[in-house]
Amino acid sequence: MTILPIAQTVLRADTWKGQAAQCELDYGGRFLRRKRLVTAQGMAFLVDLEQTTSLNHGDALRLDTGDLVEIVAAREELLRITGPDLVRLAWHVGNRHTPCQINTDHLLIQTDPVIGHMLEHLGAAITAVTEPFTPEGGAYGHGRTHSHEHVATAHDH
Repeated sequence: MTILPIAQTVLRADTWKGQAAQCELDYGGRFLRRKRLVTAQGMAFLVDLEQTTSLNHGDALRLDTGDLVEIVAAREELLRITGPDLVRLAWHVGNRHTPCQINTDHLLIQTDPVIGHMLEHLGAAITAVTEPFTPEGGAYGHGRTHSHEHVATAHDH
């Protein structure tokens, strides 16, 4: 039985430097607590964090061997959103608690035909693209924008 190196420390982007192996993960894969991963160089290791953590492009994991593994945002299928009123479109995306990468001239969201259709009705142009996805982390720092629980009320029905 091979004992894998273990990563229990996250170093946020711009807080570390030096040589690092790379591990490419999509948006969903960058939200983890305990998982076996493999670097681009073929080295397997185990992530074992105290709590479920959202890793960002450029973060690094420190292995118990002292080595670093840089997290790289993988290319994935997304919708590129453009339109004359990008701020309004971004509001509608955020109002649906949809992770969104905000750029100066376009938005990126995960492929979602329902949200795409809604945005087209609001005047957006939608293009399918494949690229890395690094959405905004939310108002409260690192992490996912949908980390709160929604409690249904009589107004929701």
